[in-house]
Amino acid sequence: MTRTTTRLLAGLSLVGLAAAAGCSSDEPSQATAPVPTAVAAPDPLLGVPITDSGVLTASMLGLGDLPDGFSSIPDPVRDLGLDPAPDYDSPDKSSTDPAACAAVLAPVSEQRGGAASSAVARFSGPNFSSIDEDAASYSGTGTAEAFASVQQAWTGCAEFTGTDADGVSVEYALAGREQTQIGDASASIRLTTSSEGFTLISDVVVAVVDSTVVQIVVSDQSGLEPATVTAVAEAAADRIRTATPSA
Repeated sequence: MTRTTTRLLAGLSLVGLAAAAGCSSDEPSQATAPVPTAVAAPDPLLGVPITDSGVLTASMLGLGDLPDGFSSIPDPVRDLGLDPAPDYDSPDKSSTDPAACAAVLAPVSEQRGGAASSAVARFSGPNFSSIDEDAASYSGTGTAEAFASVQQAWTGCAEFTGTDADGVSVEYALAGREQTQIGDASASIRLTTSSEGFTLISDVVVAVVDSTVVQIVVSDQSGLEPATVTAVAEAAADRIRTATPSA
């Protein structure tokens, strides 16, 4: 969960944007509801797994699929060839209460192991917006189980609290979100994150595309337009569908 929320909340704190506390009044119209009823993956699935992580990585979102103003965030180790970040003496004070809510927005491959391949793509945009995508492809029953695991992580987490790595208090509110179907089956939520007067809204779409589960997290201080979220999620599903090998 901290991969998105910590990065953006830290950025907001650094620049001291006091106006962020009042951004909810500009939030676009978006119907929300309690955590949605669980959606099942298709049975049988409509395609076979992607077993090569390089192929799955190549099928992730590109800049041409995103709104203007977004740029790719390179992985320091994989993309830039840097050494892994060193361990520091300061302890990581991040936590959630309930502890199980730490799984909210965790990559699919972490929520259900055994993926045949996995990939992550991250992008930053104007005014501290971001788009994160992660995907994992499974054989057998793994796809359905992963899709169920992601949705199970939302249960019991309508409201929860936590701290970031520095021990700063964070409050979370999770609700169901109306979204046209993406891929072969999909579910959607909105996660509102608040800390020290700053607010971040993340619209999340998790979809099954053939034998791959993809999670899209579109974040902004006031929430991006629903049409933008749909367009990005549809592009992600289309790219994975194109990369899926023939059955």
